[in-house]
Amino acid sequence: MKKVYRSHAKVNIFLKIVGTRENYHELLSRFILIDELYDTMWFEPNHGISFDIVGDFECDKKNNTIYKAYEALLDYKPQKAIVEFCKKHKVMVYKNIPKFAGLGGGSSNAATFLKMINEALALGLTTDDLAQIGVKVGADVPFFIYGFKSANVSGIGEIVEEFAEEIPKIKLFTPEDIKCDTKEVFKTFRKFFINDLEPELAEELKSKTSKEILGEYPPLKLNDLFHAVLKKYPEFYEHKMDGWFLSGSGSTLFKVK
Repeated sequence: MKKVYRSHAKVNIFLKIVGTRENYHELLSRFILIDELYDTMWFEPNHGISFDIVGDFECDKKNNTIYKAYEALLDYKPQKAIVEFCKKHKVMVYKNIPKFAGLGGGSSNAATFLKMINEALALGLTTDDLAQIGVKVGADVPFFIYGFKSANVSGIGEIVEEFAEEIPKIKLFTPEDIKCDTKEVFKTFRKFFINDLEPELAEELKSKTSKEILGEYPPLKLNDLFHAVLKKYPEFYEHKMDGWFLSGSGSTLFKVK
């Protein structure tokens, strides 16, 4: 009987850029897992020729985060058994998380795939091992590997510290007409807003609960990428609403229910 996995979405309660590391941006952010929004993933038998990923994706296989996770896994633990298994099994993904929306769907899929294959092949990789592999795929992947309900995430995403709190109920709104490209948003941030960093505010926020943060600070203050999204996608002004916060680098707005 096949095992079906849930690949959850996340929102960033706050996201502060605190520095740069070569081409990467160092951040401090509060991630919370969205229990009620998730993709589902499972393995099905395949014809044994290539590693196939089946789902509603808008990229070719080589650019899919699941395929990148597969490559990162082989870099970390080269094994013929992994290659053979992925030829004989395709990854099925039923998408519910909106794409290009700042909800971490691709990163969550990559993390879930790593957990799935680690379990299926009894590779014996620890959570820390999987997170080390995952950060090579994307900054959000380690958070999904650890699976905490709430966490402070720092560095380039590799430092994930569980934050014990009551998780607020979140309402989401994702415009259908805007798809935010993470790379372009960060490029815009670095070009126009890199001199406006607030590391002291980031440190202040990390010790507060998510409810306190959302109740005390305005949306444009909490997400350093909000200005970059508005500059890169001026049409987003039509959707910007008072009291709604931006998640990550995407187009999804959220507020406490």
